[in-house]
Amino acid sequence: MRLRYTKRALADIDRIGSYLSERSPQGAANVLSRIEGVISSLADHPRSGRATDRRDVRVRVAGEYSYLVFYRVRTDGDVSILHVRHAARRPFAR
Repeated sequence: MRLRYTKRALADIDRIGSYLSERSPQGAANVLSRIEGVISSLADHPRSGRATDRRDVRVRVAGEYSYLVFYRVRTDGDVSILHVRHAARRPFAR
């Protein structure tokens, strides 16, 4: 399975890295590594996230950091990463 990223997801990851690196470069590296690990595991285990109330959208938590990775398993079997955000932020909106 291939992983595909929306522009929004790529921008989310970039913003998370920038925000955290201003406060703690090592912390930013740890968080981004965990997010990337969760995302890469979706290629082998695409249904490992829980279903959401949105059609075909699933979510995985990036461990102790509480970042949420929203994604969709496409009809061609690929996984589209839709959005990445911290759980403390307002709910995911389109």
